[in-house]
Amino acid sequence: MLYPLLILAAGLAPIGDAPAFRQPRLAVSGKLTGMTFGAGQAIYYAGSTDGGRTFGAPVKVASTGALALGRHRGPRLAITGKAMVISAISGAGRAVDLETWRSADGGRTWAPGGRVNDVPASAREGLHAMTALPDGSVYALWLDMREKGMRLYGAASKDGGLTWGRNALVYASPGGTICECCHPSLAVDGAGRLWAMWRNSLEGNRDMYAASSTDGVTFSPAAKLGEGTWKLQACPMDGGGLAFAGKAMVSAWRRDKEIFLARPGQPEQRLGTGKDAAVALTARGAYAAWTREGVVEAHTPSGLVTLSPAGGFADLAALADGAVLAAWETKSGIETRRLD
Repeated sequence: MLYPLLILAAGLAPIGDAPAFRQPRLAVSGKLTGMTFGAGQAIYYAGSTDGGRTFGAPVKVASTGALALGRHRGPRLAITGKAMVISAISGAGRAVDLETWRSADGGRTWAPGGRVNDVPASAREGLHAMTALPDGSVYALWLDMREKGMRLYGAASKDGGLTWGRNALVYASPGGTICECCHPSLAVDGAGRLWAMWRNSLEGNRDMYAASSTDGVTFSPAAKLGEGTWKLQACPMDGGGLAFAGKAMVSAWRRDKEIFLARPGQPEQRLGTGKDAAVALTARGAYAAWTREGVVEAHTPSGLVTLSPAGGFADLAALADGAVLAAWETKSGIETRRLD
């Protein structure tokens, strides 16, 4: 049964005793804007066909035994020409895997897809990313525990999430582990090349790295992002975001208590203090969102914008009309706002 809902132009909020919607993630394909999120042990989807101005009633995708939700561990969404795919870490105890669900009717109904990690429980840390590629395939990336030390693994699905290919090692740190609990990111550039971003752990430094691939199996050597470094003997549980507009690339992430925007070959740009950065890129420029002491803020080409006085875990997506949609969680549910 669906939770009772109050549908707002600015967001989605359960009413009554239902758990609040949390951890929104956006995906865009043409005029369709999709959003997935969780509530309790359930996964939901809602769609918009008017550039994120309004969303339809949320559809329950699945109820899981135990849904990884919080600190960037929520579900992810990818949209292909034939299907929508939602991924999430579900299960209980050590029986926790990266599972998928798919819809072939525009998000109205959902059915189970396949398990992504080919070693049971190896994705149990709960942190992952997923994206659609121009050829119609879907790629997932996750923090993997099949061997000693956290590693980065990936896998592709050629049939809209029904089955997943052999898992590929994307990166293993020479230091023995990547950052143990910072979520990775995926993005696709204008040439269709796949890019992965993650927080590394090297000689006591917790900096962001990126690598690219044309086949999802073999990746380029990892390259550090940004000019400075973060000496930290702990995991900040904060992974940032990566985005492209054609061949132009931008990343946003946290170092210590500050948020930075970085472009290849250019000095990094400090945006402010905060955590949990997200990023989008359009012809107008770069957009970033983050949380500063409970306030959700956004950097736009026109200046700094306050999105919410009390919220967190924002996500951003570039829309077909040139605007950017922001979504974030609050204590009462999810709110959204177009940044034109």
